[in-house]
Amino acid sequence: METPFAITLPVGTSRANHTGSWRVERPVYLHRLPPCNNACPAGENIQGWLYHAEAGEYESAWRTLVEDNPLPAIMGRVCFHPCESACNRVQVDEAVGINAVERFLGDVALEKGWALPGPGPETGRRVLVVGSGPAGLSATYHLRRAGHAVTLVDGAAQLGGMMRYGIPAYRLPRVVLDGEIERILALGVQVRLDHRVEDVAAEREAGAYDAVFMAVGAQIGRRVSVPAGDSARIVDAVNFLHAVADEDPPLLGRRVVVYGGGDTAFDAARTAKRLGASDAVIVYRRNREKMPAHGEEFEQALGEGVTMRWLSTISSFEGERLVVEKMALNEGGFPEPTGEFEELDADALVLALGQDTDLSLVAEHPEISVEGGVVSVADNLMTGLAGVFAGGDATPADRTATVAVGHGKRAARGIDDYLAGRESVTAPKHELADFSKLNTWYYADAPRQRRPELERVRRQGTFDEVILGLTEQNALFEARRCMSCGNCFGCDNCFGVCPDNAVMKIADGEYEFNYDFCKGCGICVAECPCGAIEMVPERI
Repeated sequence: METPFAITLPVGTSRANHTGSWRVERPVYLHRLPPCNNACPAGENIQGWLYHAEAGEYESAWRTLVEDNPLPAIMGRVCFHPCESACNRVQVDEAVGINAVERFLGDVALEKGWALPGPGPETGRRVLVVGSGPAGLSATYHLRRAGHAVTLVDGAAQLGGMMRYGIPAYRLPRVVLDGEIERILALGVQVRLDHRVEDVAAEREAGAYDAVFMAVGAQIGRRVSVPAGDSARIVDAVNFLHAVADEDPPLLGRRVVVYGGGDTAFDAARTAKRLGASDAVIVYRRNREKMPAHGEEFEQALGEGVTMRWLSTISSFEGERLVVEKMALNEGGFPEPTGEFEELDADALVLALGQDTDLSLVAEHPEISVEGGVVSVADNLMTGLAGVFAGGDATPADRTATVAVGHGKRAARGIDDYLAGRESVTAPKHELADFSKLNTWYYADAPRQRRPELERVRRQGTFDEVILGLTEQNALFEARRCMSCGNCFGCDNCFGVCPDNAVMKIADGEYEFNYDFCKGCGICVAECPCGAIEMVPERI
């Protein structure tokens, strides 16, 4: 019997109905901002280079990375990776090991001799960069890429700033530091070492520079008055670490006390142990919750035999006796003296109470505002003196190497705009791809890969690197743990689940909607693993 409602379609005609007029919403593909990218102080396109890394395209990954950060092998060792704290995967199991993969790519690039992108067409403009730490090196790289001639000056005998003179070699091997610096210098950079800039404007005028970037760092250790019978046995941590980097360490003795609670305090204590101290004690006036040092530094130090004296302050240092007063936290969380004292045996006291920046080079210029020991700058990092920019530790910001790298890039763009007579404009950001936008049931369980460590016994008396790198297999696995938050990675889900064949595959991993057939059901949005589709109201 013939079906009463059968319809015969012409040959080649689709059986799908045109449903566009039924919709009140339509799906659209979009790009959201991955939280790792958003949290990176250097402004790296982390998701972008992870995408190449997970395909085994390591050079493409590295080249995407160095568009923003020319020091990946360094940052893969010393960055405290706020990107991982922001990673959405931490709500599934553990954050993607972004820092470990970055280091892997940086090390592969050094091993294979990959060169940075070459400089742009020469502009004829000259820029002075004062300071060769992470901010200065980053600015130098980005300025050369823009085609400007760069003179890089530093008061020390070698380049690297606090990366060389403040970070011990067991955290940052000098062969890695030198390798990434040499790659930047290969772009054509004039270097002046052992040269102290006394007056920024005078130096600019004498050298006929069109702009200046001050990246002088915080290399002055803060002092505190400690009554002592022999002040020669009190050293500040900055000078101590600098002397060790120059292979001229002071003789501290067997019992070393470090006063402070930041990363520098732990670097000083761990270094003292490597120089032969049997006891390295950190005295800190607050508790663990209030300590500014990063957790990784703290755990490594404890594992190497460094001990802690919490809620304590140093009152005096006489002979071999160091007098410590116990502290107690008040209701506001601030330490207060208790009047209770103890004695510690000590041969030397290392002060690690923070660092200041030498800003004497701007002292004669009231246009450059200095407040709280740092230089006030605009969004493009220009000071109140036209053409003079500042970044890194010299400005109000977190004092980390990664922040400094980001400042170098931002300052270079600001300088390029200034020299071209353009107004600096900050590009708007995409909507953040938060965890609620994801469908994580599509992602398989994948345990985070751990970086191996040098055995504890082998750390005694040596500055060999402690945290080692991932193997290629582990780095590849770790990169593939990325969930591509907010951006399509070509999984074909939308293409496969659409009941109306409204998703068209226009290229490998690229799609578009045929709205003639889409009825706005939203299944594609519900089933997109990475949150790269959203429903928007129809325009009437």
